[in-house]
Amino acid sequence: MPSTKEIRVRIGSIKNTQQTTRAMKMVAASKLKRAQDAITNSRPYAEGIEKVVKNLMSSQSLSHPLCDKKDLPAKTLFVVFSSDRGLCGGFNANISKFAMNEVKNTEGEKDIIFLGRKAESFFRNRGVELKRELIENMAKEANYSYAKALTEKLINIYQDEEYTNIVLIFNEFKSALEQIPTRFDLLPIAMGEEETSEETTKDYIFKPSPVMMIETLVDRYVVTQVQRAIFESLASEYGARMNAMENATKNAGELIDSLTLTYNKMRQAAITTELIEITSGAEAIAN
Repeated sequence: MPSTKEIRVRIGSIKNTQQTTRAMKMVAASKLKRAQDAITNSRPYAEGIEKVVKNLMSSQSLSHPLCDKKDLPAKTLFVVFSSDRGLCGGFNANISKFAMNEVKNTEGEKDIIFLGRKAESFFRNRGVELKRELIENMAKEANYSYAKALTEKLINIYQDEEYTNIVLIFNEFKSALEQIPTRFDLLPIAMGEEETSEETTKDYIFKPSPVMMIETLVDRYVVTQVQRAIFESLASEYGARMNAMENATKNAGELIDSLTLTYNKMRQAAITTELIEITSGAEAIAN
């Protein structure tokens, strides 16, 4: 059994850890609030611009290189969003396993770009022999400029190389307790079924021309979807980390209480033993 001194040292160590986890929880909560605000603003815009692009393409019978399927052997580029740091529960493990299944179930050649070290380590440690590229520090540079630069990189890769699909794999944020691994087919842009609603059948006058509009809107649509994936992934990471640190702080508190109780019992037993010894000694002297 450990001594009272060892227990006291352990209690002090756990209290220091608890302070760290409590601080990390507060930082994650602050970042989560900003990421949630970004998602709240980006989701309606992403949905709106997607609707505009698809309605315009279908109603005007337009085409665009980023919407047309390539007549080439299947070759997919996966872009997997994870984190550079741990201590966020099952966030990285869940998205890495989901990405692994998507890669295995996709036909043809496959390459991967990782945004975050954790998913890259997951694939590397399992000996997955795919062409890989790692992009770090996404969380530090998550803004529109970063999303635009990443989008331009992906579009250039799609246009210059023989990829037939680009797929985003990220955690969609639902709450701090729930993040859903998601696949989003970024390129080519899926037009789906032609819509025949009142909005698409109206005879609009376009200025500038529909062709010029679609050039701008398609690029903006792709940037918006990449930006949304970044925000969704970051919010999921911060939510998972906040929840993990809250649980760690709670567990540390329970362990401190348990050790303190053990320490007090040992102290009480030691004091009782000392009193018995003193009483016995006094009685022996008196006799």
